[in-house]
Amino acid sequence: MSTTRSPQDPDRFRMGPTRVSTLVVAGLAAAAVAWLLISNFYGDFAADLPWLPVITLAGLAVLEGYAAVNTRGRIERRPGREPVNPLLVARFVVLAKASALAGAIFAGFYAGLAGWLFVEPTNAAVGDRPAAVAGLVASLALVAAALWLERSCRVPEQEDDSDREPGDRETPRGRL
Repeated sequence: MSTTRSPQDPDRFRMGPTRVSTLVVAGLAAAAVAWLLISNFYGDFAADLPWLPVITLAGLAVLEGYAAVNTRGRIERRPGREPVNPLLVARFVVLAKASALAGAIFAGFYAGLAGWLFVEPTNAAVGDRPAAVAGLVASLALVAAALWLERSCRVPEQEDDSDREPGDRETPRGRL
């Protein structure tokens, strides 16, 4: 079976799960760019490395983690949870895919920045290390939360009706 798709194939534009390889390549490219920029222009910066992006990335990671738990419970129709709107799930998937890529780029940037700061012996570099490491951790947390949210938005596999007993009254699991 061939994996290439013809131009007439309706599934050629179908969105699939985020590939880890894509995130790794984006992160490595961002790390290389950050290393080059910081090694050439670090002396031109007058201010310390800001903490606001770190707090923002960490906050997004927490919110997406919460959305993942909540969405999975609603898709599985756990007791006490209302059914989820399918359009909301589609929006969460788009948010998760975008956040995973953005988080990977930020993680690469902070990794390149932190790597350079740990080889630079100046006092300014030593003072910027905590923000760089925290940014790396927050970015990785965002990637993890985004991938979790994306996975939580998947519709569970439908059970075969042949496995059910005639008297079973379970709700079909393939529906949202």
